[in-house]
Amino acid sequence: MCVVNNNKIILDLLEEDEEEDQLLFSYLLPNKRKSTNILFKNREFEGFFEILINRHLLENETKFREFFRINYEQFNFILSLVEFELTKEPSNRVKNPISAAEKLAITLRYMATGESFRSLSFGFRVSHIYISIIIKQTLTVLKSKLVPIFMPNPNTIDFKTKAAEFSCKWNFPNCILAIDGKHIRIRSPSNSGSLFHNYKDFFSIVLLAMVDANYKFIVVDIGSYGKEGDSGIFLKSIMGKQVLDGSFCFPEDSVLPGSDIL
Repeated sequence: MCVVNNNKIILDLLEEDEEEDQLLFSYLLPNKRKSTNILFKNREFEGFFEILINRHLLENETKFREFFRINYEQFNFILSLVEFELTKEPSNRVKNPISAAEKLAITLRYMATGESFRSLSFGFRVSHIYISIIIKQTLTVLKSKLVPIFMPNPNTIDFKTKAAEFSCKWNFPNCILAIDGKHIRIRSPSNSGSLFHNYKDFFSIVLLAMVDANYKFIVVDIGSYGKEGDSGIFLKSIMGKQVLDGSFCFPEDSVLPGSDIL
């Protein structure tokens, strides 16, 4: 179960000022298409993907992980899931389109560092406007591919096994999930006042998650205001309402080990 509050979540990856919006619009007009900057024409020879990643990081597992926050095997696994959707065939207009691997690299670097699109643009030799499009497309594909794998439907989970794992690893018998919230730092949205300002004195949205004994997400609620507390978010969330009304897929009651207490 993945619950996302679309009215609150701040995922506006295309946030640009009015001047940049006009520039993007001008690129869409065939009669006003601007010539490609020489900086971007040399992407295949001077960009991060060719010089830094292909020539150096692929031979250094430690540095590869530091750069992307995942190892090379994980990168290849993710690429195998999204490559078909992200691959663009060459055409008369674009003879050497950006590969799926490079699109994934740009997106992962953005997620790992939070660098601005303009900063990524200089490193990868790709227009910051097109980078915003790449990241949005890549994240959309990643969500469609990874959520079914890493966020299975709770109704299909054997919670008796989860309880056994908690008892064995953490000495918490009859516990199936642990719950906590995490503040995800954001830039303060315009005209939002103090809605996203949290007690830690920065702006955020809240990720409230239930995890199993192996730290794997089972149920999440994303997007509540940073000013809200975990208990309040839980009570208003779908997961909280299901727990309180008994519709959540709990296993049958069982006694605590070494006692007759249910």
